Amino acid sequence: MSPSRSETITDAPVDPLRPDDHADGNDSAIAQPTLGIMGWARWAWRQLTSMRTALVLLLLLAIAAVPGSLFPQRSADPNGVIQWQRENPEAYPIVDAIGLFDVYLSPWFSAIYLLLFTSLIGCVTPRTKHHYKALRSQPPRTPARLSRLADYDERTVSATDPAERAREAVDAAERQLRRTGYRVHRYDGRGTLSVSAERGYLRETGNLVFHTALIGVLVSVGLGGGFSYTGQRVVVEGTTFVNALSDYSSFDAGRFIDGTGLAPYSLTLDEFQVTYQPPGTPGAGQAGDFSADVTVRIPGEQDRAESVIVNYPISVAGDRIHLLGNGYAPTITVRDAAGELVYTESQPFLPQDSNMTSLGIIKIPDGLPEQVGLTGFFYPTAGVLDSGAYTSIYGDVINPLLTFNVYSGDLGIDDGTPRSVYTLETGGLTQLTGGTTGVDSIELTPGETADLPNGWGTVTWEIASPEDPVKRFASLQIQRDPTAGWVLAFSIFAMLGLFAGLFVPRRRIWIKAHPTDDGVRLEYAGLARGEDPTLRKAVVDIADAHTAALTGTSDSSPKTGENR
Repeated sequence: MSPSRSETITDAPVDPLRPDDHADGNDSAIAQPTLGIMGWARWAWRQLTSMRTALVLLLLLAIAAVPGSLFPQRSADPNGVIQWQRENPEAYPIVDAIGLFDVYLSPWFSAIYLLLFTSLIGCVTPRTKHHYKALRSQPPRTPARLSRLADYDERTVSATDPAERAREAVDAAERQLRRTGYRVHRYDGRGTLSVSAERGYLRETGNLVFHTALIGVLVSVGLGGGFSYTGQRVVVEGTTFVNALSDYSSFDAGRFIDGTGLAPYSLTLDEFQVTYQPPGTPGAGQAGDFSADVTVRIPGEQDRAESVIVNYPISVAGDRIHLLGNGYAPTITVRDAAGELVYTESQPFLPQDSNMTSLGIIKIPDGLPEQVGLTGFFYPTAGVLDSGAYTSIYGDVINPLLTFNVYSGDLGIDDGTPRSVYTLETGGLTQLTGGTTGVDSIELTPGETADLPNGWGTVTWEIASPEDPVKRFASLQIQRDPTAGWVLAFSIFAMLGLFAGLFVPRRRIWIKAHPTDDGVRLEYAGLARGEDPTLRKAVVDIADAHTAALTGTSDSSPKTGENR
C-alpha cells in the first residue's frame, strides 16, 4: 500500500541547512519572540523619547494650561475662588477635586510637564551624539552615476591636455565650494576625478539648540516657580509700604519662599500724578500719563526718588515693582453718638468706568451699637443721568460727590472666614438707607458731615489738603523672579535655533570630471535632505560659476540634451 501524502511529508528527510521553524519545515507555526519586561521597557522608552511624542506632549501642556486662565487660581486669587464657590455651590466640589483651582500644582499638569522634560532629554541626547559624529566625518563618497539624481547638470570644456585640465577643474571646484561654505573632500579614482561637498549642518545644530533651549526654559520656569514670589499692595498717597509679609494685601510665593527672607526696604507714595484730556479737545476725559512718585528707602543706602510708570517698572533690591492701577481714596471719619472717634481712614475706592466712578466699602465692626457696613460711590465730577441717578462725567476732581448706603448686622468678620475689604455681603444685613428703605442715601461733599441712621453717630468726608481734597492711591505689584534672565536667554536661543532649523538648507553637491578625447566632461549633481525647492537653481549656479572660472568667461557650453 502506497504511503499517504502526510506520511510521505513526515518521513521525508529534513534539510540540515533549513531551520526547523521554516515555512516548509516540520512545524509551520511562526514563533513570536517574547519581549519580556526589558523589551517592553525599551519599547516604551523609545516611544516616549521620539520627536512625535515630544510635540504631542508640548501641545498637551499648552492645552492643560488653558483652565488656569478660565478659573481663579487659589495661589493667586483666593478671594476669587471663594466667590466662585458661592456662585457655583454644586459644581465647586467637582471642579476643586480635579484641581482646576490649582492647575499648575495639580498632579496631571505636573505629569505632563515631567513627561515632556524627560522626552526632550531622551530625544536630544542621542541626536547630539549622532550630530557630533556627523560633524567630524568626511562628506560621502561621490556616487558612481550622478545622472540618476534629479538635480543634475552636465557641461563640456575643451582642453589640449584633458587629464591635466580635469585635475585643474576639480581643484577649482574644490576651492569654489570651500569659499561658499561647503565641507569638501576629494575622491579620485577609476579614471575620474571628483569632489564631494556638503553643508547645512547648521540646520540640525539649530534643531538641537531649539530643543536644548526648550529644556532650559522648562528647568528655569520650574526653579523660578520655587524661588519667586508675587505680591500686591494698594498704597495711598502719604503712606508707606514696607517689604514684609504682613504688609502685603496678597502674596503668592514659591514653595521655597516662606516670606521671612524678603529684602528690607520701604516705599512711600509721595504723589500720584495723572493728566486728563481737557473738555472740548479730542479724547476729552481720557487719562494720559500715569506716574507714581515714590521714595525708596534701603537700610545703609541713601534715600532715592523713583517714578513707577505703566510698562516701566522700577527695580528695588532685586524686586521689580509694577504699576497695576490707580484711583481715589477719600478720607472718611466715623464718630459715635458721643462724638468719640470710631473709624478714620483714607479708603481706596475702585474705579468702575473710564470717568472714575468708583465703588468703596467701609466696615465698622466695633464702636457702634451694631456692626455697620457702608457701600459708597465716589464721583470725581458728578453729573445726573436722565433717570436721576448720579454718574461721573469727567475723571478729574472738579465737582466731587460721595454717596453712602448704610447696612447693619453681622459683617461675617468674627467667624474667621476670609473676607475681601472691597466687597460687602449684604444678604444677611439690614439696609438702613437707600433703595426701598424710604430713607435717602447719605450724600457728602468734601468737608461735610452727615448723621448715621438711628442716631448712631456721624460720618465725615475729611479734606485731604486745600490743593487736593481727595487722596489718590496706586496699586503696586512687587515681583521677584531670579530665573527671569535665564528664561529670556533660553527663549532667545530657542528662537535662533528655530530659525536655523527652518531656513538653513541641508545639501550635498558633487562635481565630477571625466577626461575625454574632445576635452573634459563635467558633471554636477545635488541632493537635499528634505524639501529644498532652490536646490536645482543652486546646482545650475554652481555649474555656471565653475565653467566660467575655467573658461574665463560667463558663457558656458552645455552638452546637447542636458537636464537643466
